[in-house]
This record gives sequence, C-alpha cells and structure tokens, in this order.
Amino acid sequence: MEKEQRLSWQDYFMANAELISKRSTCDRAFVGAVLVKNNRIIATGYNGGVSATENCNEVGHKMEDGHCIRTVHAEMNALIQCAKEGISTNHTEIYVTHFPCINCTKALLQAGVCKITYKTAYRQHDFAIALLEKKNVPYFQHDVPKILLGEDQSF
Repeated sequence: MEKEQRLSWQDYFMANAELISKRSTCDRAFVGAVLVKNNRIIATGYNGGVSATENCNEVGHKMEDGHCIRTVHAEMNALIQCAKEGISTNHTEIYVTHFPCINCTKALLQAGVCKITYKTAYRQHDFAIALLEKKNVPYFQHDVPKILLGEDQSF
C-alpha cells in the first residue's frame, strides 16, 4: 500500500487561505488570508464589507479611483481579528491568495509579520516590494498542487 502524501506546512496554510477566500463578498477578487505563528493558525480573513453593513454581493461595488472601497481586505481583516482578541502578530507569517496591496503590505510590516507567502502575483506594487526588501521580509509565491487538494482523482 502506498503511503499517503501529507501536506507540507506551506501547502496546508495556502490551502486554508484558498478555502477562506470562498467567504469573500467582493467578487472583484476572492482573497483569503491566514496568519500563522509557530505553525499554528492565529487568525484568518477574507475580503468583505465592514461588519453589520452592506456587502458588494448584496448592493454592488463602491468604486473610487479604480478600487472598491466598500471592502476590507483579507489581510486587514486577519490583523483586525488579532487586535480585537488581543493576540500578538509580532513574528508571524501570512499566507494569502493574492500579493498584498501597498496598504496591506504596510500594515503587515507594522504588525510584525516576518514572512509573506502568496499564490497570485496580483498588482505587485513597486513600493510594497521595496519596503519588504528594506525590512528584509521574505516574500514567496506558492501554489498548492491540485493533486494535494484532491482535485485530481487519478491517484
């Protein structure tokens, strides 16, 4: 009998980010984020409106300068969840389905995130990359192999 393949930590956390993205309420980008400390998930977030207010999927987008301003980004929602619960984000990693925007990058750096793993290189901002490099915060693109998610039924 062939030994079952166990997910790597990277695959495990990115698969969780992909699953969490399915809760997004802004269809411009279904984004999921997972904050991790010592290989433990401490918070998650997805794109969505401010709690107890209307969401894009209910009333449409609120566009300004090419951005939907109704939506709180997944990374920010994960950080805010930690703030509300009193959980330190210092020395954490984040796994996110899309490369963080400039504002999320700044917030992640201020919050002490020390590594960013993303799936999709979406609108990578030059200044965000410059800040990551100046702060020596590594950022990696990583996709979970479909076979590990059970999407390929050939094994």
